[in-house]
Amino acid sequence: MSDVNWRLAMRSLRRDLRAADVRALFIALVLAVAASTMIAFFLDRLERGLERQAGQMLGGDLVLEQRDPFSEELRERLENAGFVLSDQVDLVSMISRDGRFQPASLKAVDEVYPHYGASSVDFGNGTEQIASGPAPGEAWADPRLIELVEIELGDRVQVGQTELEITGIIEREADQSGGFSNFNPRLMINTADVEATGLVQEGSRIEFEILAAGPPEALDQVQGLLAELRRDGVEVRDVRVDRPQLGNALQRAESYLGLAGLAAVLLAGVAVAMSTRRYVERHLDTAALLRCFGASQRQLVTIFSLQLMGLALVAAVIGALLGLIGQAVLIWLLVSFLPMTLPPPGLMPLGLGVFTALAVLVGFAGPTLLRIKRVSALKVLRRELDPLPPSAWLVVGVASLVFGGLLWLYSGSLPLAIALLIGGAALLGVLWMISALLLSGLLRVVQRFSGRSEWSQALRLGGRQLARRRQAGLGQLLAFSVTFFAMAMIVLVRGDLLSTWQDQLPDNTPNYFAINIQPSERDPFDAAVSPRVETQSTLYPMVRGRVIAINGQPPGDAVPPDARGDNSLRRELNLTWQSEVPEGNAVVAGEWFSPAQLGGDATSEEGSEGQGWMSAVEATQQAAPVPISMEDGLAERLGLSIGDEMTFSVGSDEITTQITSLRSLNWDSFQPNFFVIFPPGVLEQFGHSYITAFHLPEAEQGLIRELITEFPGVSLLNVDAILGQVRDVLGQVTRAVELVLALVLLAGVSVLYAALTASLPVRAHESGLLRVFGAGSKMISRVQGAEYALLGFASGLMGAVLAELTTAALYIFLLDLTPRLHLGLWIFLPIGGAVLIGVIGHALSRGLRRQAPAASLGLLGEA
Repeated sequence: MSDVNWRLAMRSLRRDLRAADVRALFIALVLAVAASTMIAFFLDRLERGLERQAGQMLGGDLVLEQRDPFSEELRERLENAGFVLSDQVDLVSMISRDGRFQPASLKAVDEVYPHYGASSVDFGNGTEQIASGPAPGEAWADPRLIELVEIELGDRVQVGQTELEITGIIEREADQSGGFSNFNPRLMINTADVEATGLVQEGSRIEFEILAAGPPEALDQVQGLLAELRRDGVEVRDVRVDRPQLGNALQRAESYLGLAGLAAVLLAGVAVAMSTRRYVERHLDTAALLRCFGASQRQLVTIFSLQLMGLALVAAVIGALLGLIGQAVLIWLLVSFLPMTLPPPGLMPLGLGVFTALAVLVGFAGPTLLRIKRVSALKVLRRELDPLPPSAWLVVGVASLVFGGLLWLYSGSLPLAIALLIGGAALLGVLWMISALLLSGLLRVVQRFSGRSEWSQALRLGGRQLARRRQAGLGQLLAFSVTFFAMAMIVLVRGDLLSTWQDQLPDNTPNYFAINIQPSERDPFDAAVSPRVETQSTLYPMVRGRVIAINGQPPGDAVPPDARGDNSLRRELNLTWQSEVPEGNAVVAGEWFSPAQLGGDATSEEGSEGQGWMSAVEATQQAAPVPISMEDGLAERLGLSIGDEMTFSVGSDEITTQITSLRSLNWDSFQPNFFVIFPPGVLEQFGHSYITAFHLPEAEQGLIRELITEFPGVSLLNVDAILGQVRDVLGQVTRAVELVLALVLLAGVSVLYAALTASLPVRAHESGLLRVFGAGSKMISRVQGAEYALLGFASGLMGAVLAELTTAALYIFLLDLTPRLHLGLWIFLPIGGAVLIGVIGHALSRGLRRQAPAASLGLLGEA
């Protein structure tokens, strides 16, 4: 019997491929699989690429750092666990040549360096990729050091007590993660030359590092050892914790892609549900005949389930191939934006695509398909004996559970999936009531039209036809509303994302950072720069300080477990003082420093002796905590709030502080930003320097050489190349977002096509009746157009309400954007809905208007 069932199912499927409802069902499944696999392929490759590059950016799978050399016992334990070790020494020293002196960041590497990747080095014949460091007696310098000291390849420079030959120019280091952590120009040497420099002395600022490469099992084996090292003050960087982070733009793009994929799957599911309803209604007579020939209820369900499963498998294969092509296009659009070369696609997204197709089919079509099981053999003789349709709540309930499962699968968060599912179910009930009120109100307005024009009559007749099929009309209104809502939401989010990204980088964005400006150089530097730049940030004072206690406890004990490895607790922070809230900052909790906290007249950045918060008390003898303002993201990570106390080690002193305000910052603004801000009168007594950012026009580029000559100790960082890359990135992300948007719009059109196809028999019967009573083709065309337009207008209005509310929630909780009202949406969506539904419905009904009345009335049994 199973072979018979299979043959019957496949024969029926081949015949049904010509039917409009099966085509709509097939297209919807293909789009659902294509959307889910394309985004799953892309995000899977991005995730695996980040994991792979983490080791390269850190320099190894495990990095240990401290001020003293590591013991041989530790090295033995790491090697026994399966690690390959590489030694590295970092220190700052003055280098010189022919009377020119320049502080430089020295990086000494051994023969094992690097574990991953390669450095880009110019040896005089163009840039080469080399997976090693300089040989003993040689050194590689970065371009900034070459310019500052005016050296060429082959020159020798003095480093401490020894001389080294410059044999290469470093374009990029193998383990360089970017950023502004190394303010001084770089000089890379071999560890064999460190002793000869004589720079390793008692009290020297030097950092010893072990870079370890090994399998994940090795990391698991040494977790207890790493915990001990952290307690002993060793800085530990684990590849699984300190992985590279995506920029805000790519994080938002990733969130958008996931959201768009779910929207496409939801729309395709609605299309599947509506197409299946028409498919089942069309096969009730076939099912009745099979019952006459002895088929059981179970056999009926098996035959039609096999047919739909076969359709789903074919759709899954085609959709998966389209998804594979789509993710390749996505990566091509984002190729220079991605922080790494991505690994090849994996197999999991293919399985996910097939599972999505089957899940959508079972969830959205299963309850409707069970109607065939209850068909009676008597329907062959009495066509009115249709089995009762399944409960609407059963259909919606099963579909919601399946979509919730897919949401859980894609998001990885069960609480989020449950919350959205419950919220969506409650929203659906509210929408049903609002849709009923909206449709009733619209029909009352239409019936009051008193005009005698042809279109007035068409509107009244179209409204009456909708009123006669109120339940079916409500179902279509709800489906179209969800469709317009999803399409509008994706379009709105796309537009606001792009405008946010573009506003993020105006033309006068700072393209230079100046760091290490000494207090005696502050005014002369400002006088030299200000007249020749387009924009310039405040000159911010900067002091280095380390967090040594939180609420009287060691930092590692006072913060949540997942924050114990936060960089802010492992390194010195850049601290500053300000009397006013800096530009680009906004106080989101607590209050900014009061006049009493500012110390009366202490309003200048520099402050003065005898003024400010600690004018009467030395730092080591303070009577009350110093108020500070903290960045809200850092406070959230560390589990801190208003009133918590933090103790900082600054120089040889300790300062106890209390958080009195939290600030939000725009980290994408290319402006100096600080995690912690003090009031004036506290940090001035410690050694400090200044930092500023400015935009230098192309015509004034000669200023840079003047500044290097006049202020040789100031580090100037050119970020023009980064700005250009970011602007290119925004253009690439725009194209990628538009590609996904097109897929969602296609899914939306598939819903419209499926819904209108499902209602064709009823509309054919109505047009036949109108023709019998003397209506011409033009009159029927206007009535059908008016009915579709009314339905589209109401759906667009409902979709606008949903889109506005949902985008506001998404902006606040997911995409970190500022909500705003979209006035154009309230005009365009209702009118656009009326036009779109009217045009598609009118086009699909064209064949019905050409049918003879007898043929149209004969479709009543299928309605």
